[in-house]
Amino acid sequence: MAIEQRRKNPIGIELVRRGIVTQSDIERALEYQRSNPNKKIGDILHILDLCDQNTLIEAIGDILGEKGIILRYADISIDITEYISIDVAKQNKAVPFEISAGKVKVCFADTANKRAMETIRLLLLNKGLIMERYITYESNIDAILESFEGQATENIVISRDVTTLVDNIIKTGMEKRASDIHIEPMESEVRVRYRIDGELLTVATIEKQKQAQIIGRLKAISNMHQEKQESQDGRITIYADYNIRVSSQKNIFGEKFVLRLLKKNTNIRQIFELGFPEDESLVKKSFNKRNSISIIAAPTGEGKTTTLYSIIDFLNTPNINITTIEDPVEIRIPGLNQIEIDAKTTFSDSLRNVLRQDPDIILVGEIRDLETAEIAMQSGQTGHYVLSTIHTIDAIEVVTRLRKLGISNYDIASTLASTVSQRLVRKLCPKCRRERDYTQEEIKIISSIGDKYGINYSLDGKKTYDAVGCKFCNHIGYYDRIGIFEVLPLEDEVKQLIVDNASSIDIRNKALQTGYKPLVIDGINKVISGITNLEEINRKLLLY
Repeated sequence: MAIEQRRKNPIGIELVRRGIVTQSDIERALEYQRSNPNKKIGDILHILDLCDQNTLIEAIGDILGEKGIILRYADISIDITEYISIDVAKQNKAVPFEISAGKVKVCFADTANKRAMETIRLLLLNKGLIMERYITYESNIDAILESFEGQATENIVISRDVTTLVDNIIKTGMEKRASDIHIEPMESEVRVRYRIDGELLTVATIEKQKQAQIIGRLKAISNMHQEKQESQDGRITIYADYNIRVSSQKNIFGEKFVLRLLKKNTNIRQIFELGFPEDESLVKKSFNKRNSISIIAAPTGEGKTTTLYSIIDFLNTPNINITTIEDPVEIRIPGLNQIEIDAKTTFSDSLRNVLRQDPDIILVGEIRDLETAEIAMQSGQTGHYVLSTIHTIDAIEVVTRLRKLGISNYDIASTLASTVSQRLVRKLCPKCRRERDYTQEEIKIISSIGDKYGINYSLDGKKTYDAVGCKFCNHIGYYDRIGIFEVLPLEDEVKQLIVDNASSIDIRNKALQTGYKPLVIDGINKVISGITNLEEINRKLLLY
């Protein structure tokens, strides 16, 4: 009730009453406000440095019934962009900075802005999190967001010369390990974002006047039509170590460009380096070399192609003829016959031709339709070993997907040797990860998963880690990614269920009895090993 009464008084009067500032201080602040009408009294008192900033914000918070703090960069123990984008944070003057037991602390510049608070509250609620409000100065929020946004691309120089500017954006993306560069016309500016370890980070904004010149330069080096504004594809080949695929798409503010950075001569990572369970017998059992097909399943962008390359590298010997059919060829591998499909050919067309080339192992980039699936299955039934990918949520659903494409239960059971599903999760930065004890909520989550699948996870004496952020990881808290995997070698009992047209639920239950372990098991193992944390696994698998 007392708080409600205090809120009826202007902030300035209440601060004078409490002895935080004097009446003359308020008069100075009001004079400043006449020239800066968008500034609040509390922010002005802070700008004019008329009293201790900590005492002031704590008093303002108490008057408003909030928790007032000075937010420091070191206080931010989470990756902001995991919860809200930088754009949303700037628009609503809000910074999430700590999470614990399902609650996320969020600092606002103005808790009287109900729309901003409701926007952030709903975004966090959609992620299963309860918002806990804090208040600080607007300049404090702005400084934090500018610092966070700028860390990812501190080397970008916004040059007046557009040729230099575009070159700098691309080269900095290479240095920062970006897989994609997004150059996006907005209403009043051009936004540049990098995708680093699967996450998009805003790294620069460029004045709108440069938009036409930037688009012209990108089209010139990508061999695109300058005058054409419809969707186009091109390539940039002027950088010695990279092939860069370029895609343009017209939007309401201009033409958006996405540059996919593909490094030349990339070494193939061994299957175990990718995070595959370190069990060579499982690899040999899962990836046969004759009369079968193995399928890697995952959504787009989860590393399926990289896993295929690693399996090929594992199987590759001089006495085996391996041919790949890809769209496009991302990594050139010595000793392989690699075919890149184009607008005039399809996977199925290329696969028919490849069968006349006496292959032992065939890699088909993706099974997209019945025709490709049928030829791939026939190839597996006639002495070849086929590796491919398909878009499903897990290894079990590969069977359902093949059924929906029109493949018979008999062909699936007789030809499908194994299915693998995977997700890419970010690895904690080894330079700055912060060790701590597991919370009771985390122990409960892990224990319940163990109970569900008959695994006893002992967390006694073990520690977990929070992502922090440092210069090494671009102040994100994570560096590089690793796969979490589930593997389903098709045993006889499972094959019989497929022939009997059993549901995916029945197949899953039988697979669990014969040793199949779902993605979450490998994810929890990597959490306990300190490679990643529970928040990152939850981000991909929605555990809670």
